Amino acid sequence: MISVYLFALIFSFLFNFFLIVPFINFLYKLKLQRANQIYKDILNKPTPIFEKFNQHKKGTPIGGGILILITTTFVFLLFIFLYWFFKQKILTNYPSIASEIKIILFTFLSFGILGLFDDLNKIFLWKKTGIFGLKMSHKFFIELILSLIISWMLFSELKIQIVHIPFFGVYDLGYFYILFSTFIILSFANAVNITDGLDGLAAGILSFSLIGFWVVSRSVLDVPTSLFIAAWLGGLFSFLYFNIWPARIMMGDAGALSFGASFAVIGLILGKIFALPIIGGIFVIEAGSSLIQILGKKFLKRKVLPVAPFHLYLQYKGWEEPKIVMRFWLTSIILVIFGLMIAFMK
Repeated sequence: MISVYLFALIFSFLFNFFLIVPFINFLYKLKLQRANQIYKDILNKPTPIFEKFNQHKKGTPIGGGILILITTTFVFLLFIFLYWFFKQKILTNYPSIASEIKIILFTFLSFGILGLFDDLNKIFLWKKTGIFGLKMSHKFFIELILSLIISWMLFSELKIQIVHIPFFGVYDLGYFYILFSTFIILSFANAVNITDGLDGLAAGILSFSLIGFWVVSRSVLDVPTSLFIAAWLGGLFSFLYFNIWPARIMMGDAGALSFGASFAVIGLILGKIFALPIIGGIFVIEAGSSLIQILGKKFLKRKVLPVAPFHLYLQYKGWEEPKIVMRFWLTSIILVIFGLMIAFMK
């Protein structure tokens, strides 16, 4: 069966590779480019240090995540249909295959739509009123609602309410699981978004991390999740070819928010929640550095770091962009290996 997943990955890669250049040209026609975008930090304040190191990226199209959202959904549903058409059994560890597919796609697309609104707001500078001009607080509130909905579906439809802690055993969280998973989804949605600041950084780290979870999904014989990861990886590999330095296309919030939330949901579905922050360790470090900066400004009334997140701090210290990305990739590979070791511990 592994050949089916590998074929799905290759098919997704070729499908995306065929579409991505016309899609880049389409984004130019729509003027979905960084030239019009104003970058702000998580507190909605301008980021002059970011602009200093990223002036050369002005004019680069934003929206690579949109293409991956569309193609991954199509390829995933196509292969699910082929399984059904050829009467192949779709193995899962949950009561409902349809519910597992629904939760994965709802997460993937709902956060993608929210991110798309945010991208369009930044690019076209919509007024901060109404549904189009999302304020930071409005955006966070919608993320919270979506995370709660997904957590409720995990709890009520897939009957997930336990967590496995290596060396300590399995614990039933009951209804508290809903709050626990909401926090995880919300955290990773924003963590990947924060990490998406250098050419190839977020997409590369996410690819390595998903390969880790792909190994886990195959070990537990979960066909829907394995197929989804395969289709998603094919799109990411194709995107990464054009996103490495110097990038011809950027992911945008549509991709970053969706990918972070979906990455967290996959970890929850596979029941490897304590491996999740290790396999996605770079995302945790990036989000953690931003959180430290926010808390420092709020409670100490000063910056703890000259600039955050951590990759921007390294730029500030003189590291070149490709050097940061490559070293983060290597660190991510080691973290994925360590995370897999944790995932398979009893």
